[in-house]
Amino acid sequence: MDFDAVLLLSFGGPERPEDVMPFLQNVTRGRGVPPERLDEVAQHYLHFGGVSPINALNRDIIKGVEAEFATRGIALPVYFGNRNWDPMVEDTVERMRADGIGAALVFPTSAWGGYSGCRQYDEDIVRARAAVPGAPEMVKLRQYFDHPLMIESFADAIHAAVQEIPADRRDRVRLVFTAHSIPVSADAAAGPPADGGRLYSRQVADAARLCAAATGFAEYDLVWQSRSGPPQVPWLDPDIVDHLDALSAAGVDAVVVCPVGFVSDHLEVVWDLDNEARERAGQLGMAFARAATPGSDPRFARLIAELVSEHLEGATPRRLGSEPGYGCTVNGAPCAVGCCEPVRRPRH
Repeated sequence: MDFDAVLLLSFGGPERPEDVMPFLQNVTRGRGVPPERLDEVAQHYLHFGGVSPINALNRDIIKGVEAEFATRGIALPVYFGNRNWDPMVEDTVERMRADGIGAALVFPTSAWGGYSGCRQYDEDIVRARAAVPGAPEMVKLRQYFDHPLMIESFADAIHAAVQEIPADRRDRVRLVFTAHSIPVSADAAAGPPADGGRLYSRQVADAARLCAAATGFAEYDLVWQSRSGPPQVPWLDPDIVDHLDALSAAGVDAVVVCPVGFVSDHLEVVWDLDNEARERAGQLGMAFARAATPGSDPRFARLIAELVSEHLEGATPRRLGSEPGYGCTVNGAPCAVGCCEPVRRPRH
């Protein structure tokens, strides 16, 4: 089909204190999260003035994409819509329809497979199109966890983080990759059933392997962060803070943490890593540095332009990984029957 716009589709975040609790209620709707847990997470946002960095970072990404499009001669406007907070994707799709957009490519700000990393964005597309009669056709761009520009950006960020470690400890830095934890059952259901599941954790491990190789680290660790479920439900582990304790007990006194599972500095990055993990490392006497995320790197806009060019010009996809990648869908249809099915926990 002929495309006449690009939609950047993201998670969303509050931009003032009074937005924090309504935003969290949107995020957790239908999940039965107790009010005390919402109050606890709200304090994380209020620590930063009630403002999540994600919306501003996404607007910066869009500016970069627009500049990259201008350089490449791609004459497509870029729209911005969110799942959980303004600008809501339904409102953005209504504006696209009013602007005469007939078909759009959709860039999700998640590089991964799995329900929350991929299929939930398909559901956003289905919901938004259902809310807007005459909505544009929408093709979601593929997963990009192993795109060369993504790996290059992380690799340079790791090198820069190593330089933040005191010189007398750099030769023994431990590299630790981290990504958002999810329930083990959700990871088991990630990907087309024929692939055997665990697509999310497999892709994260593949990206970590590529980044470590690009930076010359023969040894590294992959851990998880930001779990939010009840303790009786198994999630991917170990947790980053618990892992710092284990490293310290093993004699490690310098660590570089790379948030390989995050495109931008979401609140989970700046709270869980820049505050909690950094504080714990200090208590343990460990030198600590956190690698930057790629969203603010100019190469990220180039990555998006390359994904768009795959559809506009038939450009050959560039991939480095050994794990499969999916995610290119039409109007929110899943990649395959049963792909990344949401796991429903029984209610008691």
